[in-house]
Amino acid sequence: MFKTHTCGELRLPHIGEAVKLAGWVHRIRDHGGVTFIDLRDRFGIVQIVSRPNIILGAGVMGTFGQNSLTVSDIRTEWVLQIEGIVQRRPKGMENFNLPTGEIEVEAKQINVLNPAKTPPFSINKEEDIDEQTRLRYRYLDLRHERMRSNLELRHRMVKFIRDYLDKKGFLEIETPILFKTTPEGARDYLVPSRVHPGEFYALPQSPQQLKQLLMVAGIERYFQIARCFRDEDQRGDRQPEFTQLDLEMSFVEREDILQLIEDLFTKLVAEIVPHKKLLYSPFPRLKYQEALDRFGKDNPDLRFGMELKDITDLARNCGFKVFESIVESGGHVRGINAEGMGNYSRTQIDELTEFVKPFGAKGLAYLAITPEGEERSSFSKYISSERLEVIKQRLDGKPGDLLLFVADRPSVVYESLGRLRVHLADRLGLRDPNTLAFCWVLDFPFVQWNEAVSYTHLRAHE
Repeated sequence: MFKTHTCGELRLPHIGEAVKLAGWVHRIRDHGGVTFIDLRDRFGIVQIVSRPNIILGAGVMGTFGQNSLTVSDIRTEWVLQIEGIVQRRPKGMENFNLPTGEIEVEAKQINVLNPAKTPPFSINKEEDIDEQTRLRYRYLDLRHERMRSNLELRHRMVKFIRDYLDKKGFLEIETPILFKTTPEGARDYLVPSRVHPGEFYALPQSPQQLKQLLMVAGIERYFQIARCFRDEDQRGDRQPEFTQLDLEMSFVEREDILQLIEDLFTKLVAEIVPHKKLLYSPFPRLKYQEALDRFGKDNPDLRFGMELKDITDLARNCGFKVFESIVESGGHVRGINAEGMGNYSRTQIDELTEFVKPFGAKGLAYLAITPEGEERSSFSKYISSERLEVIKQRLDGKPGDLLLFVADRPSVVYESLGRLRVHLADRLGLRDPNTLAFCWVLDFPFVQWNEAVSYTHLRAHE
């Protein structure tokens, strides 16, 4: 065996044992004759102590000209095999940030399994690395602790899902990857057939028809960790290839499904990521229109407030022509309260205006209230002080707040303010990654009106 133990499992009870370890050099420190090597494998890091009399062996590499090399020649990311004795670290020299921090291994033999060139970026610390460089050296990027933890987290989540659904009577069944094209929300990836020239298979966006076939066949409860393929542009919440949990249940009502999934997620968080706080249990239930009205999105982030407020009724005949014309044409005027941003400069507000323009908004009206109570606004001079005070009350405006408004078609108002809300929350540090806030969004519309096609255009083609 190349190793008798992993680098992450040695503890005080192992003191005095002869061990073999193998892994990568994470760090190396020369302390005037005594060299400390942090050896890393998938399971952790352990400190190796090497004395000056250690000569490097070639391990399974055979002789490759390094027989004269010493420990001082070792560099990070070399692959070593260590034979040594586990001993307690000297008092006061423990590292309680490491699970193995109370012990170290006194090296008796060091074998070089593979030397390494200097990596293009550091492995032993997180740096801001260009994504193209990370992908070019993917095999090195995957050595980072963060990437390894992500792979482990995914494994543990999928295993938990499988075990949970198995106990609930579900069968895991694979469905074909090569299938006929079916109408879905995005374009299919096509795979040409060798045996049928001119014919193509399609990669499934989601195995919907295959799931339904299983239900009609009487399987009743089935799930799949399904690979899905969609030939569409990259977005923050979409990618061409991804994995999702698909499950089907027969002879159930909506409440049965909601309860099952809610219980699954609640228990998964408690067992797999117990350090994360689950903000709501049971999960809040929002209707689709309520989610848009309050958050501007059908996938709202409930970890912070800053909800949208409707002032369409207050904007009617208010004196500000921009608001009035939008209301007369059937549009909405809504706003959000960015608490603590009341001292934003005009330049900073202009940056926010540019942020919302790609989402259809033509501008961003604002009312800034400094911590001292002074007000700056792009529209207040057109509106009576009484009406302005009611608008401030509608948004709970107070000293130190920045009130931001969008007036346009409902879809534009929702999209621009929904995106701006999340953008501002990131600026304010309101989206804690260790807080989870699940919710149900129910009663999605079956169809939606395409605002790009006018009623007149439709009538012309009847």
